[in-house]
Amino acid sequence: MTLGILSFASGVLFLQLQSSLPGLAWISVVPLCIFGALIHKKLAIPLAVAIGFGWALGMAQLKLADRLAPALEGRDIEVVGVVSSLPAVAERSVRFEFEPEAVIEPAGAKLPGKILLSWYRTALHEESPAVLSSAAHPGERWRFTLRLRRPHGNYNPHGFDYEAWLLERGIGATGYVRATRKSLPEKLGVRNSFSDRIEQLRESVRDRFKRVLGETPASGVLAALAVGDQRAIPAEEWRLFNRTGVTHLMSISGLHVTLISGLCAWLASLLWRCSSFLTLRLPARKAGAAAAIVGALGYTLIAGFAVPAQRTFWMVTVVALALWSGRIASPARTLALALAVVLVADPWAVFAAGFWLSFGAVALIFFVANEKDSMARQWLRVQWAITIGLAPAALFLFSQVSIVGPLANALAIPVVSAVVTPLALAAAVLPWDGLLEFTAWLMQWLLQFLEWCASLPVAVWRQHVPPLWSVPPLWSVLLALAGVLWLLAPRGAPWRVTGLALMLPAVALPAPAPAAPGVAWITTLDVGQGLAVLVRTAHRSLLYDAGPAFGAEADSGERIIAPYLRAAGIERLEAMIVTHNDNDHAGGAASVLENFEVTTMFSSFPAGHPVLGLAPGARPCAYGQHWNWDGVGFEILHPASAQASAKKTNDLSCVLKISAGAHAMLLTGDIEKPAEAELLERAPTLCAPTCCWRRTTVAGALRARLSLPRCARRWRWCRWATAAALATRAPRYWLVMR
Repeated sequence: MTLGILSFASGVLFLQLQSSLPGLAWISVVPLCIFGALIHKKLAIPLAVAIGFGWALGMAQLKLADRLAPALEGRDIEVVGVVSSLPAVAERSVRFEFEPEAVIEPAGAKLPGKILLSWYRTALHEESPAVLSSAAHPGERWRFTLRLRRPHGNYNPHGFDYEAWLLERGIGATGYVRATRKSLPEKLGVRNSFSDRIEQLRESVRDRFKRVLGETPASGVLAALAVGDQRAIPAEEWRLFNRTGVTHLMSISGLHVTLISGLCAWLASLLWRCSSFLTLRLPARKAGAAAAIVGALGYTLIAGFAVPAQRTFWMVTVVALALWSGRIASPARTLALALAVVLVADPWAVFAAGFWLSFGAVALIFFVANEKDSMARQWLRVQWAITIGLAPAALFLFSQVSIVGPLANALAIPVVSAVVTPLALAAAVLPWDGLLEFTAWLMQWLLQFLEWCASLPVAVWRQHVPPLWSVPPLWSVLLALAGVLWLLAPRGAPWRVTGLALMLPAVALPAPAPAAPGVAWITTLDVGQGLAVLVRTAHRSLLYDAGPAFGAEADSGERIIAPYLRAAGIERLEAMIVTHNDNDHAGGAASVLENFEVTTMFSSFPAGHPVLGLAPGARPCAYGQHWNWDGVGFEILHPASAQASAKKTNDLSCVLKISAGAHAMLLTGDIEKPAEAELLERAPTLCAPTCCWRRTTVAGALRARLSLPRCARRWRWCRWATAAALATRAPRYWLVMR
């Protein structure tokens, strides 16, 4: 059975790795495969793969069928529906999930069952100030005018897959509330379903925490632990948790759900044994198993039924039911059953790093468990196994592993799991502010300890993410896994320490980079409305623009550029160019400077701009600046001088020419017609015979404008080709002007 479940999981994973979704005909094969597996047991393994593939395909087809119709994108849609989730309150907006009930205009239109909406506070202030005091709350029924779009995410290697995240949660459209004078948002009443009451309870707990403790890091962490509101934790604290390896503790995670369910099972068994009447009718062990399911379900509901908590709930349920039935066999079979239940309920779980880490951690615990050891010795073995065993996985998934993680977790795990989390739950129930303030004091003390750990000289080991599907990195991954198993083998296994040698290739494998002088790799990152281009030579790297900021606490520098640079093995930038002071080009610059050492920053920022204070080597860009790295030439062609002035900020963009051998590429920022004419007059040789693309095909991108002079017309071709390549979201391209 275990092998069959692993085969089923392989089929699910294989479907998720497909570049396009196969046709519906595959789903009809699933019943035949089930029937064949029951008749011919020798074919059970390959048929289990087909069943997993078909099951994931069917679930994907159902989710994709519940998406916004393309004809409704960008239109005003008047709809009545209910706020169905805990709203996330930002500086200028409120974000929440919305369940449409009726579409008023256009009549007869069909909307997805769940929509993710943003309600911007600027619109509330300008159009209806009275509405701001009664912003959306869970369970409220509203009439909104919406602008919607189909789910869309940025297409970048090693980045967060926002579109997959929306698909997993069943969200079929995103959009925002339109507050116009003709159609103001109108509250129509309240829906009091069970799920609405749960969300209202979560909101009341979160608001009380903020009211008593204020907007502090400790308040955000306690809200995350009590009701699963991870958005209450500031971005700076998340960086601290990542650096110290305690991220898994600072939200409702599998560890906390398991802890609460175990506590409920222990208390139920203890109280059950106190009554002979109850014990004679039902063994205390079974009562404890039932209490574990109830406790895990309750805590998962309080967490908003988030997907990571759901996975742990299914795992706990499988183990508890196995204990109840008395048919619990080997730990491997129990873990396999939990895996099957999780993938049946959520085939997209294989996308989540937490899925692999949680099952990997449990498997490692089973692997090293030894009943003969004392409690302290057992705890040390488990801590050692998880630290060493999950280190390769952390490197491959996140391109970093915390060196101070064992030290930080040695204190953080017992404090957060056994003290802070139970106290936070008790403070959510008991109307005693003193208990909440004491819990916040403990959390603040722990944060100070984590800051000390993060300040140690070598707190984090960073490494590039290897391309797993090429032969040398794939072998390094397999060797690392074999090394982990050998190193953690039971006592008596020969030469266990040699497992470290098998793990070395995964750590020592060099990051891919241009191998020869005179070669440049140019990668355009998809940042949406904006630009971010990475230029790499044999030994140096340059970042041209840093994409937009998405809000007060989110920008493309933190969410897109920094993860990609770490995954590519880039630890520092020799140069960074921020073309001009527009959000879509400069919004992520501060985050890049905070995360990476930048030797020199060129920009057209005005004096006193806050970003200039973050870059010691900041200087204005001006015509004539040039340098050569590893046989690749770089030259700034615009603006004409450091003190250049223009009517539009776009015309101050830093224009960079990159020359590699007989080829060259021009990055023009956002310059418009006046700056283009000035640039062509200053450097007429830029209009060399033609421009073309390498490494990507852009059909229909080059169109002639016959009214323009020949030279300017070719300039336009290159500009249009650049825009078309960005529209295709190609991860790497070369624009060559000859």
